[in-house]
Amino acid sequence: MKISVLVPAYNEAVNIPILIEEFDKFIGKRKNYEVIIVDDGSEDGTYDILKKQKRRYLRTVRHKKNMGKTQAIMSGAKAAKGGILVIFDADMQYDPNDIPRLISLIDNGFDIATGWKQGKYDKKFVSNTYNLWARKLFGLQVHDMNAIKAIRKEVLKDIPLRKDWHRYLVPLAKDAGYRIGEIKVDIRPRRFGAPKYQQKSRILIGFFDLLAVKFQLSFMKKPMLYFGTIGLFSVLAGITVGVLSIILRIFGHGFRPLLYLVILLVISGILFFSLALIGESIRAILDHLEKPEV
Repeated sequence: MKISVLVPAYNEAVNIPILIEEFDKFIGKRKNYEVIIVDDGSEDGTYDILKKQKRRYLRTVRHKKNMGKTQAIMSGAKAAKGGILVIFDADMQYDPNDIPRLISLIDNGFDIATGWKQGKYDKKFVSNTYNLWARKLFGLQVHDMNAIKAIRKEVLKDIPLRKDWHRYLVPLAKDAGYRIGEIKVDIRPRRFGAPKYQQKSRILIGFFDLLAVKFQLSFMKKPMLYFGTIGLFSVLAGITVGVLSIILRIFGHGFRPLLYLVILLVISGILFFSLALIGESIRAILDHLEKPEV
């Protein structure tokens, strides 16, 4: 077994039969493929439909409750027999025939092959905004982080994934030194069912998650450098303003708000230094936990 297609599914009962029909046509005589559909605690009978679908290439993993797409991907990866994983959405907005093109990039030395959505789709504004932020924050060359993608299985073992962090596989893998490729893929209209996320809430959640990942990949690598530098400048600014206020006082121009500014700057600097020390302590613990066995 070489390629495992992971399909997270939450309340996709109407799409599952058609999805499997598409994979019947796509896989055909391909013997090096398997499809793992992860029922993520669906409440619409998705799992009951899956139990009736018997295929040589098809396996099912079930969550008793909804745990989110990231955990669904991890559960599917744990069950996968293939060395290459393909993350494929159950709403059939992607074409299975794009999978071999992604696999070709992996075979040519890339560790992650991600799609770049082409065409019109409902969440295009959200996607473009999210990907623009990601390119600016992480220095990415790819245009789309959240489309269909293929990934070497060992990559998932090497990067930290928290709830909803499946969206950040690309920057997390880039930070770990993996090579990333991209191809254009057509996106199709969703046939049945409704999107699982509303646009406004998704923008807000995506924005805070972006900041969390950026913090993880930058500030937490060298907390003393970042927080310590801010603290140092804050204390120096406080001392400078303090000297200025003393000089003004000597010449009869006392200005009480300057005293408050001095207190604010010095206390802020001390707080940033404290954050730096706490961050260094956490970083030391993480380095000890992540240290490979000799």
